[in-house]
Amino acid sequence: MDRSRHMKKRLWRWRNNPLRRRHDILEAWIMLAVWAVTAVGGTVAGLVTAYAADEVFARQRAERHSVRAVLLNDVPRNVPADGATSDKTSARVRWTDPDGSAHTDTTLVDTGLNAGSRIVVWTDGRGEITAEPPSPTEAAVEAGTLATAAALAFAGLAFGTGTLARWGLDRRRIDQWGREWDLVGPQWGHKTG
Repeated sequence: MDRSRHMKKRLWRWRNNPLRRRHDILEAWIMLAVWAVTAVGGTVAGLVTAYAADEVFARQRAERHSVRAVLLNDVPRNVPADGATSDKTSARVRWTDPDGSAHTDTTLVDTGLNAGSRIVVWTDGRGEITAEPPSPTEAAVEAGTLATAAALAFAGLAFGTGTLARWGLDRRRIDQWGREWDLVGPQWGHKTG
């Protein structure tokens, strides 16, 4: 099929056609709106999400700092946790902030360490232990993943809304065909039986 015939076939709802109904035109506009909203809205949702995630990760990298801590107790190797072995377990550690204040808290450490071992922990702006912030590369990957998820969720919402609108139009068309058949059907001559 040549390209012009293919385009005419795809755009039949937009052409002047004696079989075209008002619902067909409305459906064509709905689908055009769905595609436009998906393209523009999905892009905007993805970009906004990526920017927001990148800001959060940058703030985490700025607020969190690594400090050297001392393990207070021995941590035996292969400590069972809920019936399974683990490479990490919870243990008490002590560290000193740059301002000289001492802190003690519990964090996950590798098993098999002895009391007095030096480990690195990450603290937030309040001096509490927190998770290590993502590196710029990890943050970029996670921001991209979140942006893609947001764009796909928005697209799903737009297509779902369009599908519901088309379903409503189909219901109206079926009801209209039923009413028209009730008027025309009895005029079609004799009945068998």
